[in-house]
Amino acid sequence: MKSELPEVVGETVSEHKELSTLAAARETVEMWRLAEQASEADEAKRNSFICLWASCMDRAYSWRAAQSMIFGQPLVFDMSYEKDMSAREVANAVRQMVFSEGCNRRSADPFHIHFCNFKEDSLYHKEFIKHYREAWGKLLITVTDQCYTEVFPKDKLIYLTADSPKVMKTFDHDKIYIVGSIVDKSIKTGVSLARAKRLGLETAALPLEKYLLWNIGAKNLTLDQMMHILLTLKDTGDWRKALEFVPKRKYCGFVSKPVHELKKTLSLVNTLKLGTRREELQKQFAKNYSKKLTRK
Repeated sequence: MKSELPEVVGETVSEHKELSTLAAARETVEMWRLAEQASEADEAKRNSFICLWASCMDRAYSWRAAQSMIFGQPLVFDMSYEKDMSAREVANAVRQMVFSEGCNRRSADPFHIHFCNFKEDSLYHKEFIKHYREAWGKLLITVTDQCYTEVFPKDKLIYLTADSPKVMKTFDHDKIYIVGSIVDKSIKTGVSLARAKRLGLETAALPLEKYLLWNIGAKNLTLDQMMHILLTLKDTGDWRKALEFVPKRKYCGFVSKPVHELKKTLSLVNTLKLGTRREELQKQFAKNYSKKLTRK
């Protein structure tokens, strides 16, 4: 009997150990399960909050856009350039306008957007349907097949075009600006300017050369870049803030002096890169530089 007791005790101890290990494992699994449930609950709460916040913000944006249709300053997109573009370029123009509409809707003080000269059977229309689907008919913008000259007084309209000889000095809150709905690659020199002249409209170009040391290349911007610039001007009246939306690759930096004083230097730098008339240009640069030092 005594000789069997240690065996029983040993077996009992072993069983207790196994039970303890099993209980610990079960406890660990249960802790993991509870922790996972808590994590899922927290995630659900976070997602619910994000959805609620997004829904509230969307309603706020929609309210502002609705208000802009009554009280907002109009901004016109001229949709009469389809024949000047390929199908791919039209798609690109529409994509830029979709970005513009979203940017405008999120603004604190949005424009009342007008799509003028808009045809329902146009490529523009088909591309907008692809992007917006059923939301197209719910957009808080004005879409019309009428020309802007039939909708607004001519003396209120200003056509923004890079070809205009007149440079825009300040943003006028009482004017209605027109932007041609055409992509950069398709722009032929003078097309939008000629259109504005035919209609007897005032034109203006952004003062890019006054504030930016422009590099080689056209001064045409995308439609969404124009929207960012105009919204910033409307909100702040600050050209430097507004022109920060110009792509950095297009210019060398902001200038403190009128850029016409630096045009010769910029032309010199670009020509030196090409290696043309190097010695002559280097002498001219040294001469101009020494004159500037003497004036100082």
